[in-house]
Amino acid sequence: MKLPPFEYACPATLSEAVALLASHDGDAKAIAGGQSLMPMLAFRVASPSLLVDLRKLPGLNKIAIDSDGVKLGAMVRWRDIEDDERLKTAHPLLKAAIAHVAHYQIRNRGTVGGSIAHADPAAEMPGIAMTCDAGIAVTGKSGSRVIKAADFFLGALTTALEPDEIITEIRLPAWPQSRRFGFQEFARRRGDFAMAGVALYYDPDPSGKASNAHVGVIGVGDRPQRLTAVEAAINGNTIDEATIARAAAAASAAVEPQQDIHASAAYRRALTGTLVERALKIAAA
Repeated sequence: MKLPPFEYACPATLSEAVALLASHDGDAKAIAGGQSLMPMLAFRVASPSLLVDLRKLPGLNKIAIDSDGVKLGAMVRWRDIEDDERLKTAHPLLKAAIAHVAHYQIRNRGTVGGSIAHADPAAEMPGIAMTCDAGIAVTGKSGSRVIKAADFFLGALTTALEPDEIITEIRLPAWPQSRRFGFQEFARRRGDFAMAGVALYYDPDPSGKASNAHVGVIGVGDRPQRLTAVEAAINGNTIDEATIARAAAAASAAVEPQQDIHASAAYRRALTGTLVERALKIAAA
C-alpha cells in the first residue's frame, strides 16, 4: 500500500525538532524507529503533513544507570537493551519484557520512545513503564516536564503528549537487588501482539513476606493497567500456593477486556489470572 503524501525534515537539534512540530498545528508527527508509524501511514490510520525524523538528535540513544535508576533515551532500540549486560542486575524485569518484543528485525529498529508515544495497549514497554512507576521526560515549545506513566497513557494510541512535545527519556526507579519479579505474556505466535501480559515484582521483607508489590497488565484494556487488588492480595503475605491462587483470582476479576477476533473477553480474563499465577511462581522461585 502506498504512503500518503507528506513533507520530511531531519533536524539536528531538539529545539529545531520541537519548532517543526509546533509549526504545523498538530498535523506533524515525530518518527523514531518507524516500526509502528510506517504501517499506520500505509493503512491511512495516520496522514500527517510533515514527518520529523529524530535520528540525528544528539544524546537520545544512551542508556544511563546510576543510584537513581535506569534512564533510557527515547532513541534507545530494543537491540540496545538486549545487548546491555548491566541491565541484567540494574533492571532485569525490563530485560525479561523486551525479549518478547516483536521479532529480531523489528528489535533492530524499534525504539523505547516510539513505543511509549504510540501507546499500543498490548505493547510491552508501556506496560513496564506503568508497572514500575516510570517518569516520561518530554520537551516542547513550553519547556520540559516529566509525566508519570499513570498520567501519560489516556487510552488506546492516546497519550498526554502535546502535539509539539517530544519524548526524550524514560526514567525507571532504582531496582533493589533483593527484588523478586516475573514477566509472562501469551500471543498466538511468538512476536505477535500479546492477548494478555503480566509484569510484576515485590520486595521481600525481613520475614520473607512480600511488600511493595506492583502488578501491571497489557492487552486486556485500552491502556496498560496496575492491578491494585492483586497487589493487595500479595502484600504482607508469603508467596505460597494459597497467596498465588488468591492473586490469580483477583487478577481475573479485576480486568474488563474487550472481545475481538483473537479471543473472547472471558478467555482474556482467565488468561490474565493464569499469567499472574505463572509470573508469581517465577518470582517466588
